[in-house]
Amino acid sequence: MRRGIAATALVASLALTATACGGDSDSGDSADGPVTITWWDTSNATNEAPTYQALVKEFEAANKDVKVKYVNVPFDQARNKFDTAAGSKGAPDVLRSEVGWTPAFAKKGFFLPLDGTEALKDQAKFKSNLIEQATYEDKVYGVPFVTDTLALVYNKELFEKAGVEAPKTWDDLKKAAATIKDKTGADGYWGSTQAYYAQSFLYGEGTDTVDADAKKITVTSPEAKKAYGTWLDLFDGKGLKKADTTADAYAHIQDAFVNGKVASIIQGPWEITNFYKGSAFKDKENLGIATVPAGSAGTAGAPTGGHNLSVYAGSDAAKQEAALKFVNFMTSAEAQETIALKNSTLPTRDDAYTDKVKADPGIAGYQTVLEAAQPRPALPEYSSLWGPLDGELPQIASGKESLDKGLGDAETAIAKLVPDFSK
Repeated sequence: MRRGIAATALVASLALTATACGGDSDSGDSADGPVTITWWDTSNATNEAPTYQALVKEFEAANKDVKVKYVNVPFDQARNKFDTAAGSKGAPDVLRSEVGWTPAFAKKGFFLPLDGTEALKDQAKFKSNLIEQATYEDKVYGVPFVTDTLALVYNKELFEKAGVEAPKTWDDLKKAAATIKDKTGADGYWGSTQAYYAQSFLYGEGTDTVDADAKKITVTSPEAKKAYGTWLDLFDGKGLKKADTTADAYAHIQDAFVNGKVASIIQGPWEITNFYKGSAFKDKENLGIATVPAGSAGTAGAPTGGHNLSVYAGSDAAKQEAALKFVNFMTSAEAQETIALKNSTLPTRDDAYTDKVKADPGIAGYQTVLEAAQPRPALPEYSSLWGPLDGELPQIASGKESLDKGLGDAETAIAKLVPDFSK
């Protein structure tokens, strides 16, 4: 099943003239020896990387013609490091790329189109919204590796004591928070001031920060103002914690939840293993996971995150062929099952949700909310649009700025990132 390898080699030869040579090449490769490829893994070096390193060894054992040089690159440095390396030389042959990087690197010609290659031969097995999110201008530039989305995570015991169910709407959540406070003494909900966590409020009103198709900034639209108004309202009331705008806000919210001081928060599956470390979830079955509440539009949606494995377009043909084989192995159902069991991350293909994987209530719970996950538009600048809002939302939540002023300032900053978009 190496359909498309010849085409891949042609793409590679063209890419070599447009970008850099070699893909962090190992000059020790010989015509008769194994091909050495470099993989930049951007996962957590302590909690996740050992699983990937073990899989690399499995791949090498099964493929004597390929050696993999494993490099763990801190996630917060990886985008800039790859951008610099791909624009000169020394880029890895394979990158664990955050989904939001895909359109930007594809636009620059740094990623190889994977349609028809060995890497993507199981395309039909992957969730369609994740393939959509790896697509730029009708070509697929990454194979979905791990995925995530946001959910309402809650303390079942506290909810049951209060006699409330997982809320279906934001209004339901506000009412439930007050009841939980009255009947248990714990706060019912604590929201985040980070833009990514506020995204679900926008989806609940049928809008976004921008309309990528219409090339229009929509962060100050009536729908967006209603969404952020609902978000702001959940910082004030019985059982609702005040906004934390400190540098340690994320840790404070997480700690309060896992130790039973707050009954619910909005969070992603990257915290599953940390949930279980808290006193409230020593019994894993106490962890409730529900789709984020819906807005007034009657819909519930959450942003889709995660990572793809992408192949560098500047590597030579032999390295690309080896890289495609490696990507196929790492994204196989068997590998994804191993990753899920070891790292408590969500697989990107349905056949990897085996009985063993779903025995973890966290993974099983998050699988049920994936239908509400919204793929990001194929806009290279999209992920950067949360930056201006990360500066303004804490000011709004703390009362230092009005909603109108904060969103207006965010709109001005976003306009600089997408100068061809109208307001």
